[in-house]
Amino acid sequence: MKENKRVNLAIYKTTISIGASGGKQVAWYFVNILFFKNPLVVFSSLKRGLLKMFGAQVGKGVVIKPAVNIKFPWKLSIGDHSWIGEGVWIDNLDKIDIGSNVVLSQGCLLLSGSHDHRKETFDFVSAPIVLEDGVWICARAVVLGGTTCRSHSILTSNSVSNGDLEPYTIYKGNPAVVVKTRTIS
Repeated sequence: MKENKRVNLAIYKTTISIGASGGKQVAWYFVNILFFKNPLVVFSSLKRGLLKMFGAQVGKGVVIKPAVNIKFPWKLSIGDHSWIGEGVWIDNLDKIDIGSNVVLSQGCLLLSGSHDHRKETFDFVSAPIVLEDGVWICARAVVLGGTTCRSHSILTSNSVSNGDLEPYTIYKGNPAVVVKTRTIS
């Protein structure tokens, strides 16, 4: 019987392109803890300003609730009047583009990075995430790298998207499948 290869993390070499100097990374680490991950209420206007200072593109009227974790603001863009709920984790190891009037509900995850489980070296892989205008990612839902959520699509609570979501369509489950059309009156 053939013996299967095993993952060997001793030979793992990261290929993550962070895109910022070490000093900027350290500064962001502390800003993220003090003003974003903090469960206390910090004004969204201050958070928007801090994100812009660290290279994010942030539109007007963006609301950012407490206990939000943002990995790399310089790989983030957010359109006008979008809402980021409590406990959201934006793990943007690759570019994440959030359109206007997007809602990220409590505890949802945007995960743009992963690993190639088929390789002995467990190579890092990443792909961008795009959330077009009017998208709603419901509480505790997960959006994986390489996903585009088209205009006004919805990913329901506790669902996982591993592919593109069509416009004005509601998705549910793991993996997420179409359950109905979104009609806005």
